[in-house]
Amino acid sequence: MKPRPRRPGRAAFGAALALALALPAAAAPKEAGWRIPTAVKKLPNGLTVVFSEDRSAPTFGLCIAYRIGFRLEPKGRTGFAHLFEHLMFQGTPNAPKGTYDRVIEGGGGMNNGSTRYDFTNYIVSAPVSALEPILWLEADRMKMLDLTEANLTNQKDVVKEEIRVNVHNRPYGLFFWTDVANAAFEKWENAHDGYGSFADLDAATVADAKAFFDAFYGPNNAILAIVGDLSADEAFAKVEKYFGAIPARPTPPRPDVNEGANTKERTLSQTDPLANVPAVAIGWKLPARGTKDELPAAVLASLLAGGDASRLYQSLVKGRELLLGIEGGVNWPLGDAWTYEGPTLLSLFGLYKPDTTAKAVVAAIDEEIAKVAKGGVPAVELERTKTKMVSDLYSQLEMPLERAVALCLAQLFSGDAASVNDVPRKIAAVTSVDVARVASTWLVPANRTVVDRVPAPAAAPAPAGK
Repeated sequence: MKPRPRRPGRAAFGAALALALALPAAAAPKEAGWRIPTAVKKLPNGLTVVFSEDRSAPTFGLCIAYRIGFRLEPKGRTGFAHLFEHLMFQGTPNAPKGTYDRVIEGGGGMNNGSTRYDFTNYIVSAPVSALEPILWLEADRMKMLDLTEANLTNQKDVVKEEIRVNVHNRPYGLFFWTDVANAAFEKWENAHDGYGSFADLDAATVADAKAFFDAFYGPNNAILAIVGDLSADEAFAKVEKYFGAIPARPTPPRPDVNEGANTKERTLSQTDPLANVPAVAIGWKLPARGTKDELPAAVLASLLAGGDASRLYQSLVKGRELLLGIEGGVNWPLGDAWTYEGPTLLSLFGLYKPDTTAKAVVAAIDEEIAKVAKGGVPAVELERTKTKMVSDLYSQLEMPLERAVALCLAQLFSGDAASVNDVPRKIAAVTSVDVARVASTWLVPANRTVVDRVPAPAAAPAPAGK
């Protein structure tokens, strides 16, 4: 798991993604009225299957999402959701370690996995002729993993090394995710570091791993989505053939992760021995998905920090030259405005110039937010922002694999895979008044968390020997 908006890269991902990009689109999404066809079936064991027909190429994209992410893992099991993303690739009694990758890649496909706040998902893209062997593999590892002491120890070490590389030994150490969330949220489920603590990882036993697998990796805790070159009847029959006999398993009650806006600004000052220039990260709490502010917040985030044409880039990077760059968004950097369920943050991260301060940067950002909160957004700018968002969404959905992911998560979060088709209309319906309301309600100092991270002072030279 790497904290990037898209799925992190296992070895085969880069080449396979390039191949996927070269495939023809199922349709021209920019045509008026383009909609993703969807069919949904729930098996008796609770597995929900989503299918979308795509005859543009003899391939398929598959996503299986389990409702277990950082904030759903039990206390004392910090990092288990992430650990299991790795353990799922360590083989089963029927398909030893390496079989999964070898079958998929040998058949011209690719696979990957990722862990986020509200889910862990696994994705596959391959020629449609390989669908049945891959469904067998996915069903096999849903039934049972090879959870041995050797595999568990090996993957605990892999996860710890990933933490060292991406957090401990990297400039800025992902503080714009882990440290901001830890300070901004009240509840442990939302605030703790999903990468995992070394103490909890070291304490994990094989029995703990088996209990976690039984609790969260049953068919009744999963959504399986397929987009590809076959019919819905064929897809449902194949899935039922391989998954239908897997028994449902009891799942723990989900924790209450909801929390309201903060009432007092939270600030942290840090030093970083690996950083060359100072950086600031800001997070404003937003409610769980499904409120009237969900889409306006996404539009506001894009307007503020959605690329070189955004307000903050033009004002603070090009104009006043306070920042070297800025990025961010809703549910950033672990996803986007469509890939979360519980409360989230609208986050910003920027490297600022040594001749200014984080306080000055935050004040300048406040000025831009105040303009929106008080005066709304000019029609031309709002339309340009929304058009870019819809265009980006359509470009993503042109890829069958990404379409499978979108349908899978929509079904997981809303119980309606077809709701993906409503997103462009909902974006288009966002008004200047909506955006101003979100800016004045949520992007206020009292609801803000600011982390200032500056280079550590250089160590004093050792005294010369006598």
